Amino acid sequence: MLDFRMETFLTVCQCMNFTRASEKLNITQPAVSQHIHFLEKHYNTKLFRYEGKKLKLTGAGEILRNASLTMMHDEISMQNQMQKTDEEEEIRFGATRTVGDVLMGRILERYLREYPDAKICMIVDNTQELLRKLDEGAIDFALVEGFFQKNEYDHQKYSDENYIAVCAPDYNWEGKSEADSAGLRESVFSGKAVSAEKLFHERLLVREEGSGTREVLERCLDAQNFSIRDFDKVMEVGSLQTIRELTKAGCGITFLYETAVRDELREGALKRIPLKGFEISHEFSFIWRRGSIYADRYKEIFRRFSS
Repeated sequence: MLDFRMETFLTVCQCMNFTRASEKLNITQPAVSQHIHFLEKHYNTKLFRYEGKKLKLTGAGEILRNASLTMMHDEISMQNQMQKTDEEEEIRFGATRTVGDVLMGRILERYLREYPDAKICMIVDNTQELLRKLDEGAIDFALVEGFFQKNEYDHQKYSDENYIAVCAPDYNWEGKSEADSAGLRESVFSGKAVSAEKLFHERLLVREEGSGTREVLERCLDAQNFSIRDFDKVMEVGSLQTIRELTKAGCGITFLYETAVRDELREGALKRIPLKGFEISHEFSFIWRRGSIYADRYKEIFRRFSS
């Protein structure tokens, strides 16, 4: 059981403000300060520092935060396990929407054939929300395609997946000019690569902020000194399935993992847009809190998921 002062510390880490932390904990601000002072005295180091008026964690504070989150996560897992009989196995995990929609159906089908009595709870959300749930102990592990801090989470690679641009085969290109539109149509059917900036006059269908699928696109555009804001029209959609349907209907173009549209590409419902300097492959990862006492259990589940 975590010391109540550690709960105060984690709340301050979350709020980065002593007053907001005291309101969230329903205690006085002096009590919050006393709890932090006790921990700093106990560990003989400063946990927070100010940069101007902004509160920041020190290096030691970061270490304590990561260790405390793992301890809190493991305690919740332990409490859940203690409520189960020896025969029961419960798996609480998260999957990003791409992983959940594309991979988890066949993974869980295989798993349940081998372990028919397993009790499974799968939460589907974007990468940032799953990381938060993992830190809070709401889930034991997660399968994500987004970016995460590798110093905070242990991880194993599930697969490498290609990331591509797609459109409907009869998509009505807007382009900067008629010549550009004709050139884009020709590129899609001939496979001749064009630069990403040629697409900026099209409507971009993109996932919400916090999505791993979106972050891959943001980082790739940033590497070429572009951003999503360079597109004339951007439509945010929180559903992978809706993005696929809108793209097939010619309502815009999108960037997705090839595995998420493999059937549509094979059937001709979507076409790949060949782009210069846009050969991207990204990992789908199985992650859990770094240093967890349940690491061996998570590795065994990963082995079962992968077999």
